[in-house]
Amino acid sequence: MMPIPSVILTVVLLALSALHAAWALGIRWGLKDAIPELEGKPLFKPGRGATLLVAAALLAGAGIVAWPGFFPETGLAWVPRARVWGIAVLFPLRAAGDFRYCGFFKRIRGTAFARKDSLFYSPLCAIISALAVWLAVGYG
Repeated sequence: MMPIPSVILTVVLLALSALHAAWALGIRWGLKDAIPELEGKPLFKPGRGATLLVAAALLAGAGIVAWPGFFPETGLAWVPRARVWGIAVLFPLRAAGDFRYCGFFKRIRGTAFARKDSLFYSPLCAIISALAVWLAVGYG
């Protein structure tokens, strides 16, 4: 049976992966407010390849947190824990942000992206990290 944080993380990471894959395939729902902007213009235009790469990384993250629940006795015991710790370290970096356009410590705050980042994106990254810590600490 998968631990609770593993189930939650798997579902969240799969959903985020699917959203990025949809964006890469041309779906525009939610995309406008998902890119940092300055003076009403996006700071960058993510290409299909980069967006698919993010989708693949999120899918790999879902696999990492789900793996021990499905295959608890495979390989070296520290490998799944180390991978989950990687997630636990990566997501708070995103939550903290670049100190200018995204993250809890951003200076540019008046944009649609900044509002969504403060309300949803950065807190979600912090929650993902906390769940990953919970999961990593709970391993064997």
